[in-house]
Amino acid sequence: ALEPLSVGLAIGVASALTGYLSHPSFYCSYVECCPSAGHRLNATALKVQLDTKLFGQHLAKDVVLKAVMGFSNNPSPKKPLTLSLHGWAGTGKNFLSQILAEHVHPAGLRSKFVHLFLATLHFPHHDQLKLYKEQLQNWIRGNVSACPHSVFIFDEMDKMHPGLIDAIKPFLDYYEQVDGVSYRKAIFVFLSNAGGDLINKAALDFWTSGRHREEIQLKDLESMLSVGIFNNKNSGLWHSSLIDRNLIDYFVPFLPLEHRHVKMCIRAEMRARGYAVDENVVQAVADEMTFFPKEQKIYSDKGCKTVQAKLDIHEDV
Repeated sequence: ALEPLSVGLAIGVASALTGYLSHPSFYCSYVECCPSAGHRLNATALKVQLDTKLFGQHLAKDVVLKAVMGFSNNPSPKKPLTLSLHGWAGTGKNFLSQILAEHVHPAGLRSKFVHLFLATLHFPHHDQLKLYKEQLQNWIRGNVSACPHSVFIFDEMDKMHPGLIDAIKPFLDYYEQVDGVSYRKAIFVFLSNAGGDLINKAALDFWTSGRHREEIQLKDLESMLSVGIFNNKNSGLWHSSLIDRNLIDYFVPFLPLEHRHVKMCIRAEMRARGYAVDENVVQAVADEMTFFPKEQKIYSDKGCKTVQAKLDIHEDV
């Protein structure tokens, strides 16, 4: 028979071990956990990521950094943070949203707390609009209930059926709770090519007048952009209550990329592949890109979107 002291010691060790294994710091090092209520983002790390990986977007970097850090440092926000990113393809909208997601949840798009919706994949049929609205509401409600710091990214907003996104209006509004769930710690990000023409024209006007693109401020574009998106039937936010009720915190413009920015993308891609940067290859890849307007050829018409494919051709070099 076991001595009482031995039994007591075994029980004590087992209890201590169970307590250690179930402690959040240990458990969450192996299983992804929702951030705690007092969680704060690392502003320095986020700024470094944006500065070193996102090229030619001084406005987007500045606006998103300040908006996200202000939201993160607010212990009691009145509503979820809602950002709408606009600009032509290849200018960095998806890239920025991925960087943001990774700073809220280290696993980024692989995180169970980050949710990416693609209009053409998740909401393809217009005649299913009512069903999509119900599914979207249930999905968001369930995930925010599981983790208040959930991140929702809606890509291809310009292909979203008009009226669909208004289904989430109650979750973005200034309510303390909706059916017992608080959405105030969540982040919603909309990505759209809509408004790209307006942004490009404004950038070209600055260039034509001899002003530097870095002089462009948010106030020069945001009002024009929100009105243009509201009246654009192909924006996904056409006559949306999200705009009408001022529930989108920032309309973030992504400027068209110039030759120098495309070259930055090429160099970054070469480094990511483990190559030494060869300026002859950088120039060769840049020369294969197409630029507009037709006469001046200032801006890349695909941003940096085709850099990876173009570089593949030069891998042997």
